This record gives sequence, C-alpha cells and structure tokens, in this order.
Amino acid sequence: MRSQVLTVILLVTIILGASLPFSYAYENTPRLTVGTQEIGLSAGYLLPTCTRSKCKTKQSGPAIMPSWMMTLTDPIGDSWYQGQISLGVEIVYIQFQEPVFSHGIGFTPRIKYTFVALDRIRPYVEFAGGPFWNDLAGNIPEQNSQFAFILTGGLGVSYFLSNQVALNVGYRFQHISNAHTSYPNAGLNSSLPFGGFSFYF
Repeated sequence: MRSQVLTVILLVTIILGASLPFSYAYENTPRLTVGTQEIGLSAGYLLPTCTRSKCKTKQSGPAIMPSWMMTLTDPIGDSWYQGQISLGVEIVYIQFQEPVFSHGIGFTPRIKYTFVALDRIRPYVEFAGGPFWNDLAGNIPEQNSQFAFILTGGLGVSYFLSNQVALNVGYRFQHISNAHTSYPNAGLNSSLPFGGFSFYF
C-alpha cells in the first residue's frame, strides 16, 4: 500500500511538471535577490524510522506541507558551497493511517540553505521545528499528550523549470515528542520522502 501511494505521488508530480510550458528552457540562470518570496506546496508519505532497540509504534500516512519563505542573503561564498539563506514558516498536516486513523497539524519556522553553483539544479538543506497538535495521544505507548513538538531536518533538490517555478524532491527526518512536558515521552521518529513545487515572486 505504501509503495502504491508513493508511486501515485511521484506520477502526479511528474504529470504536473510535464504540463508546464517549456518555452523558457533557454532563459538565463534564475537569480533570487534579497527579498524574493517563495510559496511552496509539498506532499509525501510518512514512514516509521526506528532509532531505538525496540519501537512499538509504527506510524505512517500522507503528509502535506504548504510553506512561505523569503530570501535573506545574496549568494555566500565563491566555491561549490556558494548558496543563499531563506527563512519562513510552514504548516505540516499529517493524516496518520497507522497505528490508528488520526490527524496531526503543526506550525513551524523553517530555515533553508540553497546551493546555487549548479545553475538550475539547486540542492538544499533545511531545518524546521515548532508546536504540533495530534490525536494519537492515548492510542500509542510513546505519547500521552495531544500537544507536542515536531522537529525536521532534510535534504532536497530544486530544479528550476523557469525563473519563477521550481520542482522539488527530497527527504526529511522527523521527530515528534512532547519535550518532557508530560509522561511518557519516548518520541516518534519518521522518514518522509516528498515532492512538490515552489513559486517565486
């Protein structure tokens, strides 16, 4: 089932990308100036990642992440690591299919460093974290509180289809816990492969 969902996500992303016009293929290299805003929409499928000797809960389900960001710097450095810093916010919605059908939603500040030395292909690293409400509480042994926090670290690649539109694919590691505000607090770790688009203006 998981592989089928991932296949659908990838196919939809490819179809949407293919439907965009390619008359801009020979435009100049995209240049994001300080103050450029980015509206993004990504989707993926959450998969359990066990980092302890024993993991009782194996959570999984689709995730949707709309976001807003702003470019804060001109390109930093003059080698392969040349890049720009962006800062913004993101909403994370997860519909847990396992171990029980439930929901989670969070609001997270997000920071991203994008490598710009490779023209239209731009790898990036990102970090985000913030409050996360969920109704898994009481249904799993690791958490007993609806209020928690979600922390995210990820790697991705943006391919600029034009100066204003980019296709994104990547991987995120996510950690959900209540930061010891209640007991128990074993935490939930997940992997999140994703795809999506960004629009710049």
